[in-house]
Amino acid sequence: MNTQTNDNTSRRNFLAATAAGTAALAAVPQSLSAGAWAGGSDLLKVGLVGVGGRGTGAAEQALNADPGTVLVALGDAFEDAVARGRRQLTRMFNKDGTAPRVTVDDDHAFVGFDAYKKVIECSDVVLLASTPHFRPEHLRASVEAGKHVFCEKPVAVDAPGVRSVLASSALAEQKKLNLVSGLCWRYHPGKRATFEQIRNGAIGDIVTMQCSYMTGGVWDPRRRPDECKSEMEYQMRNWYYYTWLSGDFNVEQHIHSLDKMMWAMNDEPPTTISGSGGRQVRTDAKYGNIYDHFDVVYTWENGVKAFARARHWPNCENEVEDYIFGTKGRVDVMGHKIMDHRGNVIWKYDGPDGDMYQIEHNELFAAIRAGKVINNGDYMCKSTLMAIAGRLAAYTGQRLTWDAVMKSTEDLSPKSYEWADNPVPPVAIPGKTPFV
Repeated sequence: MNTQTNDNTSRRNFLAATAAGTAALAAVPQSLSAGAWAGGSDLLKVGLVGVGGRGTGAAEQALNADPGTVLVALGDAFEDAVARGRRQLTRMFNKDGTAPRVTVDDDHAFVGFDAYKKVIECSDVVLLASTPHFRPEHLRASVEAGKHVFCEKPVAVDAPGVRSVLASSALAEQKKLNLVSGLCWRYHPGKRATFEQIRNGAIGDIVTMQCSYMTGGVWDPRRRPDECKSEMEYQMRNWYYYTWLSGDFNVEQHIHSLDKMMWAMNDEPPTTISGSGGRQVRTDAKYGNIYDHFDVVYTWENGVKAFARARHWPNCENEVEDYIFGTKGRVDVMGHKIMDHRGNVIWKYDGPDGDMYQIEHNELFAAIRAGKVINNGDYMCKSTLMAIAGRLAAYTGQRLTWDAVMKSTEDLSPKSYEWADNPVPPVAIPGKTPFV
């Protein structure tokens, strides 16, 4: 397939590419809006979809953000995850002598592939923290139902998923629903101040950028095949290691670094993407079909390049850092400081720190109460597609354009959602794996 295109519409106006889909969704009745609780003291019913570690953390933050919140429903593919999350959150928030903050009874502890639908029905605010593959469908259903949403990153694992989320984001804006992204660095006080300095010209024009996400990896597979009733269950228990579920770690984890590069460029996407990657250390079949390292170069229309590297290699030097170089100086993003070309620090953030995970929820619930709207849909889709583009460039070995990736027809969805056999696609081989 020809990966080059002269169509700049999708790069210049990302949301416009989904206008037709948005128009079709516009007929969905609006049941809630940002102003439904403005100035009031009504309880906000919170539901959680995806009751893993990040999901229970999001529920904790939602309940801490607003004293008028109550967790009313939990949903997950697995019964043990729901039970574990309910026990943990109940212990944390239901204290003697006070009104319970977690009211999830047996009838509101939902299990299965369709659990999200039942959680949405019960809730005013939905926390979406399932594995990334399911995010587009869960978000679409939440917005169609008129619910405010906290949506974890990444928002999809392939381009069709991103296009779906774009349409849902546009519909949320039309319905005046809050949509807050789990790209948490955008809510960090030090990062916000640092990027404000960049926008104000502290380093002049950006010339190049570098980001690294090099760690020893994540958890080893949690279950063996003989401990699961089906191949589908095994893959979902170990979702991180399957591209269809996680998007590979360039999408699931390295997206945080890539999002900062997109942020520096005022959310203007790159024009071309090239790179490499593979499995050099994490080669055992138990690690599914994802890579263990990526090296990707993103190039913008004005010539700016971002050099992005990510790896999961145990017993090697770790580095999670981001640098932005300009005509007047450079930025150590993680250090919240700016240096001139001689290395002298000319600015360093010295303001208050804060829990960015908590701040996300504080601002979400404050907006709902104030009748205001936060919609992070544009940048959460762009950063997700940027990460997907890097994966596709590495998988195929091709230089890709942003527009071609946005129009990609690659759909990683399984043939069916049932506890049965689910064949694992082979590990991608650059030069052989096609771009579609």
